[in-house]
Amino acid sequence: MPDTSRSVDAAFLALPARALAEAALSRARELGVEHADFRLERVRSASWRLRDARPAGTSDVLQLGFAVRVVWQGSWGFAAGVDLTADAARKVAEQAVAVAKLSAPLSEERVELADEPVHGDVTWVSSYETNPFDVPDAEKTALLADWSSRLLAADGVSHVSASLLTVQENKFYADTAGTVTTQQRIRLHPELTAVSVDERTGAFDEMRTIAPPVGRGWEYLAGGPGAGWDWDAELAELPVLLAEKMKAPSIEAGRYDLVIDPSNLWLTIHESIGHATELDRALGYEAAYAGTSFATFDKLGSLRYGSEVMHVTGDRTVEHGLATIGYDDEGVATQSWDLVRDGVLTGYQLDRRMAKLKGLGRSNGCAFADSPAHVPVQRMANVSLQPAADGPDTAGLIAGVEDGLYIVGDRSWSIDMQRYNFQFTGQRFFRIRDGRLAGQVKDVAYQATTTDFWGSMEAVGGPQTYVLGGAFNCGKAQPGQVAAVSHGCPSALFRSVNVLNTQAEAGR
Repeated sequence: MPDTSRSVDAAFLALPARALAEAALSRARELGVEHADFRLERVRSASWRLRDARPAGTSDVLQLGFAVRVVWQGSWGFAAGVDLTADAARKVAEQAVAVAKLSAPLSEERVELADEPVHGDVTWVSSYETNPFDVPDAEKTALLADWSSRLLAADGVSHVSASLLTVQENKFYADTAGTVTTQQRIRLHPELTAVSVDERTGAFDEMRTIAPPVGRGWEYLAGGPGAGWDWDAELAELPVLLAEKMKAPSIEAGRYDLVIDPSNLWLTIHESIGHATELDRALGYEAAYAGTSFATFDKLGSLRYGSEVMHVTGDRTVEHGLATIGYDDEGVATQSWDLVRDGVLTGYQLDRRMAKLKGLGRSNGCAFADSPAHVPVQRMANVSLQPAADGPDTAGLIAGVEDGLYIVGDRSWSIDMQRYNFQFTGQRFFRIRDGRLAGQVKDVAYQATTTDFWGSMEAVGGPQTYVLGGAFNCGKAQPGQVAAVSHGCPSALFRSVNVLNTQAEAGR
């Protein structure tokens, strides 16, 4: 259901969105389109960066404009503009139709869109308490400086980098079917990295906070009940963990059982499941940016993606998700659905064209454009591994491992153009011996194929281990677009996974 507990920014509501939409859509109808939609966007992105508790840079960027997309005689047309007048809106609609006419002779397939109910005139606002753009910049800088100073005061911490990214995204959408949506969502990403340098040997290493980016407001940083993260605990723990890492031995390559924390596993989900289950990628319509997918359409319902404990959903509705929205950029009401059930591929992420093309019924609401100048493309939902209702806590998973590793935090990664062969590193690696943690090791990467890795998953933790991780910077399409997306997961146990020594692999 639409959320009306928070209000849409008055500055956005003051824009002539409805008059522009009426002018553009009326002109598109006159020109004989089969479908047209209008989108007005106002996106504000701001960042603050500190180095050793001192300001190192800020930015505050506002994008404002509108776009018209049409289907004319089975061909796409798209155009965008920045002049917020009815005359300009009509001209942009004419340009969109002209593009469709120009591309029609080159189109090999007729564009058809899956049916979607008309939703009337609706408003949706994401779940947050305090808009970070209502908080003075000085307060943001002061908080980052305080956190940085706490880390710098700890033994062994030589340098600290701190950053905060905040986004307020407003969209107005209207189409020729009669759906009109007005939406606002807030997201932010705080991050601190502590660096330790051994002046005697010149050795150095770093460790980053594992707090995820979220679809929340300033309360996420301010603390208190419902904030969603214990910053005091993480900042106190980080220097101790970094000091231990500096002294940690290098891992011996081989096969190990792995218990992987949500702060690391979310990225493996993103790369090996999230991108692989985008239907445009699986069909080969998306290939130039990060390749296609091994999970081709002929395998739907039969591909053994992983073990029977594997249940993965696509979700555009989960509270605080970075890809959560009320209605997508095609006027589709967002949903939650299965991608992998009992280890078998059961679904894909869809926009209206992909859903119609393969006869899959209704779109599940995965169309998104990252700016008013870009056409909507099929983008990732919040793709999440579900916990076991009565599953163990992380300590319980570790207790079941005689010889293994507990992996926390994401770092670098690599995956092939079919989303199949991969390797991932992390922030922190703890040796497990006889069901107990036995100190840190370093230079670890785990390597597998997607199906072998998920097939080795023996157990998933309970809801108490579940965390919604994610990133601001998922890239796709040409021209390139960037989208924010969350991936929830519990801690999970994997048996006999190949572990590499990264220093040895680099020839050092």
